[in-house]
Amino acid sequence: MVRMCFAMLGCLAFAAPVMAEELNRVEREAEFVGLVSGKALTRLGVTLEVAADGSISGRAFGRPVTGAWRWNRGLFCRDLYFGKQDLGPNCQVVQSDAETVRFIADEGNGDHADFSLK
Repeated sequence: MVRMCFAMLGCLAFAAPVMAEELNRVEREAEFVGLVSGKALTRLGVTLEVAADGSISGRAFGRPVTGAWRWNRGLFCRDLYFGKQDLGPNCQVVQSDAETVRFIADEGNGDHADFSLK
């Protein structure tokens, strides 16, 4: 269940309701970094920081989240740990409206998770 629930940086979401009407695809690394730099990505039970240096850190449901990310051919590719559990690699489509960031797993073909930028 944890693996299923961790679609973004896992999926960290139950089937997420659409929070934003119009989300635009983020296609460039510089655009993504500008969007998330210095901000927390939050949703119920989850707070994450996706840093410009390629690190991911935070907490989800009381457990630490750590990992690394890179930009590859217009996709956010991450390796992630939820506590000691290795969630493995996943490349994801990123969409945003500047208040919400949506990560769509499996190169845009999987589950999605919406995060608020704080």
